[in-house]
Order: sequence, then structure tokens, then C-alpha cells
Amino acid sequence: MARSARTRRSRGFSADYWPGFVDALTTLLLVLIFLLSIFVLAQFFLGQALSGRDEAMERLNARIAELAELLDLEKDRASGYEMQMAQLSATLVSSDDTSDAANARIIHLQGLLAEAEGDIRGLESTVDDEKALSAEARALVELLNQQMAALRQQIASLQATLDASEARDTASQAEIANLGKRLNAALAQKVQELARYRSEFFGRLRTALGDRDDIEVVGDRFILQSEVLFDSGSADINPAGRSELKKIAGALREITMTIPDDIKWVLRVDGHSDAVPIKTPQFPSNWHLSSARAISVVTFLVGEDVDPNHLVAAGFGEFQPLDTSGTKLALRRNRRIEFKLTER
Repeated sequence: MARSARTRRSRGFSADYWPGFVDALTTLLLVLIFLLSIFVLAQFFLGQALSGRDEAMERLNARIAELAELLDLEKDRASGYEMQMAQLSATLVSSDDTSDAANARIIHLQGLLAEAEGDIRGLESTVDDEKALSAEARALVELLNQQMAALRQQIASLQATLDASEARDTASQAEIANLGKRLNAALAQKVQELARYRSEFFGRLRTALGDRDDIEVVGDRFILQSEVLFDSGSADINPAGRSELKKIAGALREITMTIPDDIKWVLRVDGHSDAVPIKTPQFPSNWHLSSARAISVVTFLVGEDVDPNHLVAAGFGEFQPLDTSGTKLALRRNRRIEFKLTER
């Protein structure tokens, strides 16, 4: 009877221990399943949050792949642990001595589960960091878009300013062209008026000097042969020349009274010589002689009350001949004093 009582106590102890062990094993499996569910959900939401972010997705996929490998390893380890726990459970049925080892193994498995939870939290932190980077990138893109819009607005404003400036330039050019036409018309009118006064002046000179062979009108010039005013090789006006110049001065004073003040005019007195060289202490060249004769005529006209503001003296030497034939008559024609009423 004593043996039967021990047998019943032994069976009762085994029956009482096994339900607790099963409960602990079930709880451990539920925790594993819960953690795996969390991991699967985290992976799903991570894939949804990082869609469209190619570069970030590549990094996350690489990270997730690493974690997946780790998880597979953990799963393999968990499977191994489950097998070990099954073996331990079978062993516990046969021996109470193995319970301490099983408890130690369970504690070790709980530590591994804690490490897995830490890895999952690290993954969640990585996901949060990637989300922050994505938000920063979106903010940078938005800032660049705003700057591009501002730049386009500035370009549009500058284009509008340029168009307005071109319009003003076109209007200004049209106005300048109009003013140029008006100015040319006014100048043409002044030239016509001066030509009329020139014709009148030449007519008065012709009347005052009479019809002489040594006086010519060529175009817009009134020409006197030098012999009318000067002796050969001299720049001093002879008496006969003074008499002729007095007539010219009188005609010039009369025409000056009729020309309007707004017409800017001068009487240019041009001295010309023939091609025969001259070289004296007083006149080293024909330029000196022709210039001195023109100055003598201008000085005489000023002395006859002609306004010096309307007089110009110029010497051309032998370089503007009327006749290039080289005859005595040509030389005589080329030695001359020309009067030209022209614009100032």
C-alpha cells in the first residue's frame, strides 16, 4: 500500500507540473506570433510610406532584406528552440531533473525575444529617420519650385520692361527720323535762300564791275583774275584793284542788309596761283603767295565796313587750277581770287 501511495503522489506531481509548462510554452509562442505580426505590419506600412522614393526605397529594401535575413535566422532559431522545447517537454515527462535546464533555456529564449524586440525598435527608428529625410527632400523641392516661380516672374517683368523700352526706342527713332527730315527740309530751304542771295550778290557784283573779260562766274563762285588786283609776284592791292574792291564791298554791304539773321553765311575769299614756282624771302611758295593775297582782300573789305564775322580767307596755291593746258592763257586764268557766298 505504501508503494501504491508513492505512485499516486508521483503521478499527481507530474499532472500538476505539465499544465503550467504548457501554458508557459503557449504564452511564449503567442509572444513570438505577436512579434512576427508586428514585424509583418511594420514591413507593410514601411513599404506603403516609402513608395515613390526610389533612392530611399533602395536603402530601406536593403535594410529590410538584412532584417528579413535576421528574422529568418531568428525564425530558424525559434523553430530550433521549439523543437528543443518539445524535446524538453518530452524529457520533463520522463525526468524532473531536466526542469531546471528547461527553465534556463526558456529564460535564454526570452532574452533572445528581447533582442528581437530591440531589432524591431531599431528598424522602426530607421523608418522614422527615412521619413524625416523624405520630408526634408520634399521641403527642399518645394523651396526650389518657389525660387523657380520667382525667377520666372522676374524674367517676365524684365521682358515686359524690355518690350516697353523697345517700343519707346521705336517711337524715339521715328521721332528722330521725323526731326531729321524736318531739319533736312529746313537746311534745304536755307540753302535755297542762300543760293537766291548768292545769285543776287553776283548780279550786283556784275553790275558794279561791268562786263569784263577778266571776271567770271563759275557755278557758285565769282572769279577775278589776280592782275585786276595785284601786280605780278605781289600781295599788295594796286590802286585799280582798290577801286574794284570798293565796288565789291559796297555790293556786299547791301546784300548783308537783306540776308536774314537766322541764315549763317560767310563770304569765302580764296587765293589761287599758277603752277610757276615762286621762292622769295616774302613768299617761299605759291601757298604763301595765294594765302597772302586772300588775306589782303579780306583786310581791305574789313576796312570798307564789311562785317569780319562774314569773311574767311583761304590759300590754295597752284593745286586747284581752272585750266590744266599749261598755256599762257591757262596760267593767267589760274592766277585768281574767288568769292564764294556759302554756309558757315
